[in-house]
Amino acid sequence: MARSLVDVLSSHASARPDRTAYRFMATGDCDGDVEELTYARLGRRARAIGAVLQERGLAGTRALLLYPPGVEFVSGYMGCLSAGVVAVPSVPPQGRVQNLRTLSRMRRMIADADVKVILATRQVLSALDSASGHFPELSTLVCVATEEIPDEAGDSWREPAIAPDAVAFLQYTSGSTSAPRGVMVTHHNLMHNQVALTERMGHTPEALEEWGGELYVSWLPLYHDLGLIAPVLNNLYVGGTATLFSPPHFLQEPSRWLKAISHYRPHTSGGPNFAYELCLRHASPELLDGLDLSRWRVALNGAEPVRAGTMRRFADTFATAGFRRESHFPCYGLAEATLMVTGSSVDRAPTLVDRSDVASLSGTVEDGRLVSSGRPGIGITVVVADPERRVERPEGEVGEIWVAGESVTDGYWRNVRATREVFQASLEDGRGGFLRTGDLGFMRDGEVFVTGRLKDLLVIGGRNHYPQDLELTAETAHPGVRPGCVAAFSVDDAAGEQPVLVAEVAPEAAHESAGIRAAIRSAVGEAHGLSLRDVVLIDRGTLAKTSSGKVQRKASRTAYLEGTLSVVDRSGLATGHAARQVVSSP
Repeated sequence: MARSLVDVLSSHASARPDRTAYRFMATGDCDGDVEELTYARLGRRARAIGAVLQERGLAGTRALLLYPPGVEFVSGYMGCLSAGVVAVPSVPPQGRVQNLRTLSRMRRMIADADVKVILATRQVLSALDSASGHFPELSTLVCVATEEIPDEAGDSWREPAIAPDAVAFLQYTSGSTSAPRGVMVTHHNLMHNQVALTERMGHTPEALEEWGGELYVSWLPLYHDLGLIAPVLNNLYVGGTATLFSPPHFLQEPSRWLKAISHYRPHTSGGPNFAYELCLRHASPELLDGLDLSRWRVALNGAEPVRAGTMRRFADTFATAGFRRESHFPCYGLAEATLMVTGSSVDRAPTLVDRSDVASLSGTVEDGRLVSSGRPGIGITVVVADPERRVERPEGEVGEIWVAGESVTDGYWRNVRATREVFQASLEDGRGGFLRTGDLGFMRDGEVFVTGRLKDLLVIGGRNHYPQDLELTAETAHPGVRPGCVAAFSVDDAAGEQPVLVAEVAPEAAHESAGIRAAIRSAVGEAHGLSLRDVVLIDRGTLAKTSSGKVQRKASRTAYLEGTLSVVDRSGLATGHAARQVVSSP
């Protein structure tokens, strides 16, 4: 029995050496340049990279992976596992504006994980060299351009003694926080979650044969848990073929995703809810006429709230291209549980419930319906708890989602306090070892429905954003914004979860309200890659705060939605009714 993905790769390299493990569409187009990597080739590359790491005495250390989209990331990642090195996937530098923000995050990760080596392509390492003035740590690190390692280096590779509880990689959960948290994913966590993924999504040997080995098409970023553990590692675990292309190519032309599915005819593909919305916006008659989505069996939808209206419109729109309503596959997971916690049933339409039928829920959602995220995977336990009283909520009642099982990781790297707070929850009846997800939901007939979050984290376009980071950016965008008097939160609309900023302005700057709003939008767009739905400027001293001076984001969100903010309008005057106008403004 395979103990780790290193064993799995070795088995596939022997049993199916010529099968394409991964192909990468360099231009995002099916008729463009395509790079392929067979299982035999991947096995050779992993051993060669692993041998170099072993020879340099790096076993047991952490390696930062800085790869652009492509198959070299997979070789580097498996090279780390093959050497007993802990992989730390990260986004590589991208462009001049993005560079400083990316470098800042990289430096925090390097310090937190005590990284000793950087694995990357020569192009990325050259870019780092050019930014060395902002990156003094670079001179202390071993930097390896893995594509330059010859296959022959693998002749000296020694199979590592991999313990099941050894950390395989660190998945950093934040895209922008100044206090990153590295989730410690062990080899056993990875293997257990692969069992859960495989069972839930129906990736049986029979299905793999029926689909001719074509398992995934994915544009998701490889350094993110959803893009890594499902289309990359689950494909490896099952022994199929995954077709990959880059997130920018998808965002530039969402139809590329559907065209790739139509061309390669995979069993499984998916992304966050916003990806389906983008496809709907580009669903021209010409596109529909050229698609065949009839082989798309599992349409994953996760990483952000799943919307009944999106699923309905997508199924209706793409039915003429062969898409089946039963292919929708809402799921729920988080990095702290490796990835998947729950998943829908293959070939069965997702369960929907009317929001009005759920006690303790207020407000409205599109279509007035909530979408089930399916049932827990094999070996995973989910309870809905009252976190204050530490008792399990009755079926149908909303509480915090708690998770236990072998997919739940050991905690955060070198962060004992956060690990204790998040990973060691216990119920009053004595059941313990639960992961507190911070997400709200309820259970009905064994299925999990996610309804919201206890935490203030914003999930926009499938990416996590911490409100305090957006607030700091807004505060420094214009001198008229009052420091410590900004609230960031998200609201729902037909396009998904959207960010909003509410900021107090100094009285002497109220007449500059249009310029302040523009400055905040520009700063947040540049620093975080976000387009704000609204920037609402309010009168001094009116932002909701606790008695100790902490910003109350939930109260600010409620006031925004109810139109009770003391909004400074374009004339610089405050009015308690202007918020309703701002909500609907472009």
